[in-house]
Amino acid sequence: MMPAFASWHDFFAMGGYAFYVWLAVVFTVIPLVGLVLHTLLLRRRLLTEIRQHESRERRIRAAKTKKAASEAAGETM
Repeated sequence: MMPAFASWHDFFAMGGYAFYVWLAVVFTVIPLVGLVLHTLLLRRRLLTEIRQHESRERRIRAAKTKKAASEAAGETM
């Protein structure tokens, strides 16, 4: 199999079209990296919101249980 480029310099020069080739690579890689970062940040935020919601629900349930227990204890006296 023949390599497409004879040297690394030829590879980076891209046969005289380096500006256009590497510009296209940059315009492809930057949005992909941005998409991955956005997805990771959104996932982290979503998991945080879920944890906060579950914690709030636990506190509400605990308060209702405590209130019901105190009302039951107050009624029996």
